[in-house]
Amino acid sequence: MAELPADFDVLIFPPRSERAMWTYATVGMAQPGDEDPIELHLFSPDRSEAIAEILYAVAHYHRTGMRLGLGDSVNFGRPWLPGATCDHGLISLPYLDGPELEVGTIGGEGVRFYWLVPITAAEKAYKARHGLEALETRFEEGALDYCNPARRSMV
Repeated sequence: MAELPADFDVLIFPPRSERAMWTYATVGMAQPGDEDPIELHLFSPDRSEAIAEILYAVAHYHRTGMRLGLGDSVNFGRPWLPGATCDHGLISLPYLDGPELEVGTIGGEGVRFYWLVPITAAEKAYKARHGLEALETRFEEGALDYCNPARRSMV
């Protein structure tokens, strides 16, 4: 955590009438001077400190390892929730919120706000072989249950 920006945090928003799931969002992952600044959010059916830890780890990787962007995938190193089938994440467009959320500003600088979707190792491998669009088509055709920790792989 000491290697993350001092203003980095993960915000946690409880379910509400319009969205019956928890929302976890990074703040401070994007920093002034970043070439392609991004912030991430992830949805969960339950409140879980494990998700905040995952976002801290992904932000650390982004800030100290490889810069992440749209279409990239990350290995969580464990299931995103206890007993979950997904142990990777896909950086995707914020399809549930649309373009109004995708592009915004923080401190007068443009920032992309992306959705970190939990995926299986098989889905990550499928994306590597067939491309992001092919994986997202599978998700759309199969009505991806993105908030279900026990969901089956879509490939």
